[in-house]
Amino acid sequence: MASATGENFFEGTEKLLEVWFTSSREETKPDLRTIQRSEWVKLLNLVQCEIISCTQIDDMDSYVLSESSMFVTERRFILKTCGTTTLLLAIEPLLKLVKEKCGFDNVADIFYSRKNFMQPDKQHGIHRTFENEVEHLDTLFKNGAAYTLGRINRDCWYLYTMDEVGVSQPDQTVELLMWDLCPEKMAVFTKETCSDGKEAREKSGIDKIIPGAKIDDFLFEPCGYSMNGLLPDGQYITIHVTPEPNCSYVSFESNVPQVCKESYTGLINRVLNTFKPGKVLMTIFANKESTAKDCHKDLDTFLDQTQYNRVDHQFCTFKNYNLTYTYFTSRPVI
Repeated sequence: MASATGENFFEGTEKLLEVWFTSSREETKPDLRTIQRSEWVKLLNLVQCEIISCTQIDDMDSYVLSESSMFVTERRFILKTCGTTTLLLAIEPLLKLVKEKCGFDNVADIFYSRKNFMQPDKQHGIHRTFENEVEHLDTLFKNGAAYTLGRINRDCWYLYTMDEVGVSQPDQTVELLMWDLCPEKMAVFTKETCSDGKEAREKSGIDKIIPGAKIDDFLFEPCGYSMNGLLPDGQYITIHVTPEPNCSYVSFESNVPQVCKESYTGLINRVLNTFKPGKVLMTIFANKESTAKDCHKDLDTFLDQTQYNRVDHQFCTFKNYNLTYTYFTSRPVI
């Protein structure tokens, strides 16, 4: 996510794709991690981004990209890209790749989501409107279901998924999309302040959000930051920072269900204190098998204890997932 300088605009808002695969021949024990890096490079060329680095643990491969991140487990693929990348153009080649190289011949579930873009006119045609994206996805998947949460004439969040139960193992994801960020906090993520990703991580306090993760991060020239962190049992954390004042944006995402046996409120507070955003769009997914399935109950009064006011709050139940959507803004300093 090589950010621009001066008053040039960079779209920090990401497109997020998560696909779960199954095979009709499970005895073959297919595994997405057997796909060679060269094949991922070809796929990412279609998206218009490149691999910067790769980190591996027993059950997950993590890639820091020129525009955000990619995660690969045995049967789950996650791709998150910012800027003017063309993520949806990679889905059909992805389906062919995993069938040819691994034997995965069925999509168990798919989640495609994003916030509304700051400048949608700069996107490739397929991504300029959510309607265009849905039309394309509907050509690839049966029983697709598209949703908009929030105010369609203001800031909102889009989701496309399949209208059926696909993932039966515990699964949860928390995502905080933040903008109108503190300039002092954002200055850390520039080469004027820090020499590399490690220095930016430690100066900003990112290393204290979820301690113990195996970190791979990168500080771009002249500014911008990406980080992937890996933990046991297929758990991850990823953070991306676009620090320019005219388009400041930070995303935080993790599938860690709880941190230090506390609810999500402690984790969310650490993220907010690290970046001091003026506006936040938060989503939390948790299926019925997850220990986080009732986390929305802990969030009802959460904002009363912070310096933020709730603008929108929606709770949805579909398939076997609960989804909590909340948009909140910082309170004016009196």
